Amino acid sequence: MIAPFLGSCNKTRKSYIIGIVNLQPLIINNPPMAITGKAFDYPILKRIYQYVNPYKRIFYTSIILTLTIAFIGPIRPLMVQYTFDNYITKGNPQGLMKMTLLMIALLLLQSALQYYHTVLTNLLGQSVIKDLRKKLYNHIINFNLKYFDHTPIGTLITRVISDMETIADIFSEGLIVIIGDLLQLIVLITIMFFVNWRLALMSISTIPLLLIATRYFQIGIKEAFKDVRTQVANLNTFMQEHITGMSVVQLFNREEVEMERFKEINQSHAAANIRGVWYYSIFFPVVEILSAASLGLMVWMGARGSLTGTATLGQITAFIMFINMLFRPIRELADKFNTLQMGMVSSERIFKVMDTVSKNDNTGVIIPHDIKGEISFENVVFAYNNEDWVLNDISFHVKPGKTLAIVGATGAGKSSIISLLNRFYEINKGSIKIDGIDISEYELMALRRNIAFVAQDVFLFSDTIANNISLRNESISMDEIIKAARMVGADKFIETLPNAYHYHVGERGGSLSVGQRQLISFIRAYVYNPRILILDEATSSIDTETEELIQYATDKLTENRTSIVIAHRLATIQKADNILVLDHGKIVETGNHQELLKQNGHYKKLYELQFEDKVIQ
Repeated sequence: MIAPFLGSCNKTRKSYIIGIVNLQPLIINNPPMAITGKAFDYPILKRIYQYVNPYKRIFYTSIILTLTIAFIGPIRPLMVQYTFDNYITKGNPQGLMKMTLLMIALLLLQSALQYYHTVLTNLLGQSVIKDLRKKLYNHIINFNLKYFDHTPIGTLITRVISDMETIADIFSEGLIVIIGDLLQLIVLITIMFFVNWRLALMSISTIPLLLIATRYFQIGIKEAFKDVRTQVANLNTFMQEHITGMSVVQLFNREEVEMERFKEINQSHAAANIRGVWYYSIFFPVVEILSAASLGLMVWMGARGSLTGTATLGQITAFIMFINMLFRPIRELADKFNTLQMGMVSSERIFKVMDTVSKNDNTGVIIPHDIKGEISFENVVFAYNNEDWVLNDISFHVKPGKTLAIVGATGAGKSSIISLLNRFYEINKGSIKIDGIDISEYELMALRRNIAFVAQDVFLFSDTIANNISLRNESISMDEIIKAARMVGADKFIETLPNAYHYHVGERGGSLSVGQRQLISFIRAYVYNPRILILDEATSSIDTETEELIQYATDKLTENRTSIVIAHRLATIQKADNILVLDHGKIVETGNHQELLKQNGHYKKLYELQFEDKVIQ
């Protein structure tokens, strides 16, 4: 009778260790958060169960199955008692056969109910987190860039992935299962006192000690879980940083030193896991001892009762089964309360993100079908934080189809102008207009649909070249992609790759050179056919040969389009219709290339410095 109990203990310990392992890839760059949530937080639970509404049938069926299993569980020991007292001791083989078949049928029914209960609770949990994850992701992708400036990416990844899975455990291993276990305990103890109150008292005599041990175990394992979480974060952060920066480690011959650091962090991680296992190694023997003590006291009392007529052989046998059924849920409640508590904490983290308001007001109603591309900044003032002005009283005008170049030192505010035009951030003062209409009056998606952006640091997804160009836009055909590649002069290198346009570029386009990635971004901008084109340092990190190809692509791309070009290399913007020179967020000079050289100001100094650098090279 004890064997199933021991198996259940081992299963729980294995689940705990697997749970620790599964956390490891999910906490990169995410500082550990103190586990301080309540196991029962009614406002949080109420909010979670709002997402159950579409799955009410599954939810109520799970509740019914939980109640049914709680009441069916104690029936089998009663049937064993009845069989012993009425058929075995009285030598009735026909009755024994009938009761055996009934018990087999009951066991099969209980197994089927348990199967459907497990399936439905897990299905409910996964369905809820599917909807919740979709809503959370939709909320995140609508944040403005300011939110991402202050929030670690690892934090958001953890919220969307691992914290969501913990919420699923609320349904599969948490609240519903806890209610079922508590109900089964009530039913069991009630039946035990109904069958034989003397044996019942002996059976539950060790439960107070078990409850105390369970409480200490719950507190200890929670602290161990927090420690493991901290050490996993340290280990993963170290691994991520050093694998990413492996070239630096090898270049400066730091392999041995970094290996020693890794050994220390790895040792701390192993020690934290061992401390967690230690609590289980203490708790399980305590439970076994108390269970054995309860069983021994019950058998002693039953043996005396059988001699005095106050207990039967069937009752003693039934109580052996009752004790096994009684101790299992009590022991597992500690784990399940921790599961529920982790779910509450994860839910609180997720809802904190969902309650964050950090997006541009999309109150504009104008959806232009064909804009001219006239741009004007009028006395624009902007700061990322408080009144630390990045742009101060910026005013300029770009006529449709013309090219404006912006130059200046790092931090002068060049990229900020681009971010404001795309409404990634909101200005503090002034106005920005396109075709004479304030950009806040345009519907946000309609505004950005008319603007294409080629960044300095090109981001390519782990996908094919064609999908990176079209961004899976079904309205862009393969013929249009090929035509665009030819227009910007990038078709030759693409066609030399295996599978050409279906070549998989790898993570962040790692299998392509910097210049090739840049050309892909030019094709991407071309196929979307924008009226306004923005090039942000598009030639700053490439060789001279590739720069010539990029310059050709730039000329093709800027034809008949309003263009804003940001560049450190002044040779690439000499054809611009107008050039703005920024210094500490202010426009200090304006004019074309020849006009600015004649002014003998900032622009001429920048030009002469670059010319001198080329001479030295």
